[in-house]
Amino acid sequence: MAASAAAVKRAASDHRNEVFVTGRLSTYVDERALPSGDEIVSWRLIVDRPADGERCGIDAIECVAFATRVRRAAVKWQPGEVIEVEGALRRRFWRNSSGTASRFEVEVTRAVRRR
Repeated sequence: MAASAAAVKRAASDHRNEVFVTGRLSTYVDERALPSGDEIVSWRLIVDRPADGERCGIDAIECVAFATRVRRAAVKWQPGEVIEVEGALRRRFWRNSSGTASRFEVEVTRAVRRR
């Protein structure tokens, strides 16, 4: 039985894609222009995992920003600084010599350097 349009709309309104991450900047922020002409900045945050007995580690979170305000702030950051970001998780696809590739990244809408 197919779901009614109202049920689908109600279910979609319950969906959330919100990401909040705080970590240290791993390297310098990369600025570039896309073939479309859009300007973006990208960076990687290193987030320490809590130690749970024998296992301890990090997560490397890829971040990208299109918003002018975030781009202007990000290019001033230095490796090792603690950055707090807010945005949405996105999956990007592109073609390369071996076919289609993809990765997840946080599309950042707000970012703050922590002191």
